[in-house]
Amino acid sequence: MQITPNGRPPFRADHIGSLLRPRKLRDAFRAHAEGKLDERAFRAAQDEAIRDVVKLQEDCGLQVVTDGEFRRISYWEKFVRLTQGLTVKEAQFKFHDDHGHESDFTAPYAEAQVGRGEPITLDEFEFVKGLTRATPKVTMPAPSTMHLYRYRDYADPQVYRDPRQFFSDLGKVYRAEIADLAKAGCRYVQLDEVALAMLCDPAARAKVKADGHDPEHLVDLYVDAINEAVKDLPPQVVVGVHMCRGNYKGMYLSEGGYDSVAEKLFGRARVNHFLLEFDTPRAGDFAPLAMLPKSKGVVLGLVSSKTPQLEPLDLLRKRIEEATKHIDLSRLAISPQCGFASTMGGNPVTEADERAKLRLCVEASKKIWV
Repeated sequence: MQITPNGRPPFRADHIGSLLRPRKLRDAFRAHAEGKLDERAFRAAQDEAIRDVVKLQEDCGLQVVTDGEFRRISYWEKFVRLTQGLTVKEAQFKFHDDHGHESDFTAPYAEAQVGRGEPITLDEFEFVKGLTRATPKVTMPAPSTMHLYRYRDYADPQVYRDPRQFFSDLGKVYRAEIADLAKAGCRYVQLDEVALAMLCDPAARAKVKADGHDPEHLVDLYVDAINEAVKDLPPQVVVGVHMCRGNYKGMYLSEGGYDSVAEKLFGRARVNHFLLEFDTPRAGDFAPLAMLPKSKGVVLGLVSSKTPQLEPLDLLRKRIEEATKHIDLSRLAISPQCGFASTMGGNPVTEADERAKLRLCVEASKKIWV
């Protein structure tokens, strides 16, 4: 399918990118890390799993497919591993759930000037492109991923004292990566934006303020960083921004509606559309969609990737009707609210649940957009 940057989401049924890793693949990652599986055999295990997961997506009726992020430990791990100057330290936030359980996680850290020494996602795209007639989508962490998780100490101060210089250098990495993807035939890139979703949360904003930082300054900084990353975008490439409140084994990082960032993000980010989480009341209502310029569209993340319960089709139809009070149906699409496995461990759902949820999105798209 040839897609055109026109504001409307390119597919009525989309998904966010990461899919459940099969046990055989998880075992291969473990064996490779322990030195028990060589690079060639490890790559072969990834290839086999990706062939299977592309077929899974095709069988569900999707017109857009990913490699499931099967060459990554987490949604940002490979980007950080292959970008010069980045390493990993402990994050300054915690994942949590509705029962008060918490979990630490790691975050990128700039120990030297960042740069692109080699392609990061090009191999993912080229492999999937050779497997399917569907449109391959490439996902990448948004630039803010490299900053907010350790905003008090995101870089060696001898390397970066000004975050805008950091994002200027980081933007060059994205632009070179997207240019190579476009040359290879890629038409759809998704940036996974967690930081701006976290800045929708009053608790996260309060934490930032208590540390002497201005949340609104960070919003401006991160929207500008997106624009720096997509500057000089090849005209045939569509970019969507997925807003994510964190997704780790069913836990999350933040809550709160989009009101506090909508005007700046929707109005200023030079992207085609947004993929927004709306699966729980934590995401707020649809009113902020009225702030979207008419040149931009939205994929409504109405189907939960965190729980096995299958949403009734009538409920999805009703929620989309609610959204159309603020935005035209023609500018909307549907998807799960997030990936099924932003990290290797995955969410507490089965592959059968995953299939059913993806099929539900396709079924809903066919019955609602006729």
